[in-house]
Amino acid sequence: MQNQDDAPDNGPDHRFTGRNLHMNMLKTMMLGTAVAAIAGTTAMADGHACDISEGRVNIVGNEFPAIQSVAAAALECASGAEQAASNLTSEHQTINVAGMSGNPAEYTSAIVANSSIVALINEDVIRPLDELVSAYGADIPPQQLITVGGKVMAVAFMANAQHLVYRADVLEKAGLDVPTSYEEVLAAAEKIRADGIMENPVGGAYAAGWNLAQEFTNMYIGTGGEFFEPGTAKVSINNAKGVEALEMMKALTAYMNPDYLTHDSNATSAEWEAGNVALMNMWGSRTGVLMDEEGATEEVYSNTKAGGPLTVGDSGTPATTLWWDGWTVAKNISDADAAATFKSLAKATSPALLNEETMSQAVWLMEGYKPEAVNEGVLASVAAGSTPYPMVPFQGLLHTAMGDNIADFLQGSESAEQTLADIEAAYTAAATEQGFLK
Repeated sequence: MQNQDDAPDNGPDHRFTGRNLHMNMLKTMMLGTAVAAIAGTTAMADGHACDISEGRVNIVGNEFPAIQSVAAAALECASGAEQAASNLTSEHQTINVAGMSGNPAEYTSAIVANSSIVALINEDVIRPLDELVSAYGADIPPQQLITVGGKVMAVAFMANAQHLVYRADVLEKAGLDVPTSYEEVLAAAEKIRADGIMENPVGGAYAAGWNLAQEFTNMYIGTGGEFFEPGTAKVSINNAKGVEALEMMKALTAYMNPDYLTHDSNATSAEWEAGNVALMNMWGSRTGVLMDEEGATEEVYSNTKAGGPLTVGDSGTPATTLWWDGWTVAKNISDADAAATFKSLAKATSPALLNEETMSQAVWLMEGYKPEAVNEGVLASVAAGSTPYPMVPFQGLLHTAMGDNIADFLQGSESAEQTLADIEAAYTAAATEQGFLK
């Protein structure tokens, strides 16, 4: 990715090219949250009420435990509304725009992250929240309000990042220290295989498409590479750092399940719980599932540990991205639907959500969050100065181009240079069509 000084979170109101979006990135906020969490803040009573007797609430979002808890709390708060429903699915990014484009919109809210909010803004399907914040959100801390072009467009409730997850017993059996770099992961994987402990000890969400593009994004950031020429939408990944990132990814696949191109986060987690994997780069939001007693033997879950972000090469930049997750309110809905949706989600992402069950599900951004062992990887990623996922409006086009082309290199049908050239060509065509390039 960009060097730190050039990253798109450089300042609280960084101006982007293209459509001149202003994104308030949350790196500073997340660091402050982590510090507050470590200090052990106590939960405060919140003033969000559930006096909802009209309007609809229909939420679309991802399906991991933290979002499941938020959606459940929102629907409980909205139990008196005319409708209270949710659709939590790994396919949320392929249906949220269409589901919010009708009039009225099917979904009254989409739970989004750094990247996915851009598409909703570009398609003009979510509304500014300033009036709703003024009317119903006085207790929402200002640092959780995501500002775009001077208007509040989302409310963030959790931080996330990918980081090392490892089996402590397997490393001990192989006489290995916990890896801190991908080079050390490769060496550890070879030792684990050579010792006959596991044949394919490395896991990863390498499913062709979005997941594979995210893994390249992480790795390319770790090399210190820049995605675009400074101040422009012109892509710049067909270089030595791009080749380095691809070659490291391919080296890792030699120690993965041969079907790695079909493994998203769910499939990779299943491989872990089956006891087939000892090292992987995984989302912090998924770690709690891997450490609980469900779906795995005690040998697996009791030895599952969260490590910090890995590095690659000698750049010193963590090969991961920081993310926030937050909620939005649809534009094409009635004022009653908007109020019901806002009030229910404000309640669901207030300190009232935090309890013994939910505390470990995420690095929450609300008052009263106390980190547990499962959250150490995300906190370590924050502490290491990891860079937020780029929120420039054309990053999604590059992400799609990467996801469509990287498999060719991993399968040996193209060189790294040709794959990078294909990515740049696909991105350039899409960016030109949408007006980011001329």
